Amino acid sequence: MKLTTTASAQQPADGIAGWAAGLVDTLGGPGAGLAIALENLFPPLPSEVILPLTGFAAGQGVLSLASALFWTTLGSVVGAVALYWIGVLVGRERMHALWGKLPLVKASDLVRTEEWFAKHGTKAVFLGRMVPVFRSLVSVPAGVERMPMPLFVGLTALGSLIWNTALVLAGYWLGDRWDVVGTYVGVLSKVVLGLAVVGVIAYVTVRMRGRSEDRRSS
Repeated sequence: MKLTTTASAQQPADGIAGWAAGLVDTLGGPGAGLAIALENLFPPLPSEVILPLTGFAAGQGVLSLASALFWTTLGSVVGAVALYWIGVLVGRERMHALWGKLPLVKASDLVRTEEWFAKHGTKAVFLGRMVPVFRSLVSVPAGVERMPMPLFVGLTALGSLIWNTALVLAGYWLGDRWDVVGTYVGVLSKVVLGLAVVGVIAYVTVRMRGRSEDRRSS
C-alpha cells in the first residue's frame, strides 16, 4: 500500500511531507529513520511533520508501529552522534578561540556555560531531545565537553524514544488528520525560537549598556 496514493483528505504529495512519504514508501522503517537522522542534522526539517506522518503510514499498513518507533529512534541517535562528533572536532580550545573573536562576550561567559553543562548536561541532553530546535543543538556542546559516549547515546535514545513515541502515536491515532500534530508542535517551536531571540536581544542589550557605563566611568 502506497502512502502517497492512499485515499485520504490529507495526501502528503508535496514539500517535506511528500519527500518523507516517498522515503517511507520506498524504504519502509529505514526510510523513516533516515528522514529523522537528517532532521537532527538540519533542524529546519521538522520532526513534527515527519514523525506524525510516519505514524499515519503505520496506521495505513505501510510499516508496523514497532518498526516506526525503532527506526525513528535509531535515526535520532545517529543524527545526534554525528553532531556530537562535530562538537568533538571543534574541541574546547578551538571553541574558546572562536568565542574570543566574538563581540560583546567574555571568556568568563563561556567558562560559566561549560560549568553549567558539566553540572546539568545529563538533564540537558535528555530533556533537550523533547524540545524543538534545541533537540539538535544540544548534541554539539555534549561533544565539546566530551560527555561519555555511552551516557550520551543512552540519554539521547531514551529522550528521543519518548518524543518520537508521542508524535508517531499521535499520527497513528489521528489517521488522515496527522498534520494537526505539526500545527501544535510548530507553535511550540516558534515559542522556543521566540524566547531564544528575546534572550539574545536581552543579552546584547545588557552587554552594550555595560560597555557604555564602563566608558563613562573611565
